[in-house]
Amino acid sequence: MASFRALWERCKRHPLAKIGPGLITGAADDDPSGIATYSQAGARYGLDMLWTIPLAFPMVAAVQSMCGRIGRVTGKGLAANMKDTFPPLVLKSMVGLLLVANTLNIGSDLAAMGDVANLVTGFNRHLMTLFFIGVTLTLQLLVPYHRYVSYLKWLTLSLLAYIAVLFFVDVPWSQVISHTLWPRFKFDSKAADVIIGVFGTTISPYLFFWQTSEEVEDMRTPPRAAPLLQNPGAASKELKRIRVDTWRGMFVANITAYFIILATAITLHMTGVTDIDTATQAAGALKPAAGTYAYWLFAAGIVGTGLMGVPVLAASGAYALCETVGWKCSLEHKPREARGFYGIITASVFAGLALQLVHISPMKALFWSAVINGVVSVPLLAIVVLLASKKSVMGKFTAKRWVTVIGWVATTVMAAAAVWMFIP
Repeated sequence: MASFRALWERCKRHPLAKIGPGLITGAADDDPSGIATYSQAGARYGLDMLWTIPLAFPMVAAVQSMCGRIGRVTGKGLAANMKDTFPPLVLKSMVGLLLVANTLNIGSDLAAMGDVANLVTGFNRHLMTLFFIGVTLTLQLLVPYHRYVSYLKWLTLSLLAYIAVLFFVDVPWSQVISHTLWPRFKFDSKAADVIIGVFGTTISPYLFFWQTSEEVEDMRTPPRAAPLLQNPGAASKELKRIRVDTWRGMFVANITAYFIILATAITLHMTGVTDIDTATQAAGALKPAAGTYAYWLFAAGIVGTGLMGVPVLAASGAYALCETVGWKCSLEHKPREARGFYGIITASVFAGLALQLVHISPMKALFWSAVINGVVSVPLLAIVVLLASKKSVMGKFTAKRWVTVIGWVATTVMAAAAVWMFIP
């Protein structure tokens, strides 16, 4: 026990433990559903979808930095700020659709985790899914935020699995660079679906709520801090931290997504495997194409990112709904202190599990989640930019002009993608 405590103290002093919410937010973006989407892009189109990630990176980083800024400046989550600024119908519509999309996404993630655990261990996938549910809920219900968040930060190391895969295959780097800078593919409805899927997976509404709320959570943990509106003297240091932390976290997320597309492109696509519907299929197909070690790494990454993504999905919806109805919401509270908040988290996870029990296809759940996220992201992106630009909300700490310009570009791109989804 003494040696474990000593190890834990060393872990707390590690530089990784000092990184803020940006890394967790970025890593949660690469959940099993995201891995399925990126794998699909690489398997179907090879190197020709690599360009989507460099294009998405500045957009998602700018939006997430605005979300973090809103939380730190106001001391309130995104839904609470929306409640103070916009009509009730806008807030309730956004939160309602968010909860539906999150539930479908949780169901897809849980299915992927259970399936890959079954693939690797041979244990019943439903039992493995229940095990993962037990782990995530135990951490959220029983472990205070300041400790729980440390576990999530260490789980981000699972993203290294997708970079490590490339050590087991030959990478034609000159072609990779060429196709990244100059994509070559036939632009038809099938390609459009994949492009929309990549952008929809990368710029996800649930991350907006999570990033904002985690800045608020960090202010509640010792040493406690006041919102920048009340303590403007800390603004320079804190806003710089948020900017660096968020752009760094989104870079990690996007470079991981890039490597997932690259890994599946040079293993699956180049060997004729182009029909990948799930992350589990990608892991299984990788074994004969890239070897046992690459397969194990890819599978481990699915479980690791799922253990991080499911809690973020569940908590982001709980933050949004609780702020809407005025309930206490904090992972730092004990369950008896915030029954509604933890009740929503638990209900969201088990609702996701129920999707498996009623035999709804994980891919259908993922598809409808992408559709809803695509619809919700457009007005929500506009709301984030407007909130970050309003002096009545942010005081003198409004977002920089270049950041809001990128935010409006992201809104336009996602609006075009949302319209495209409904064009036959």
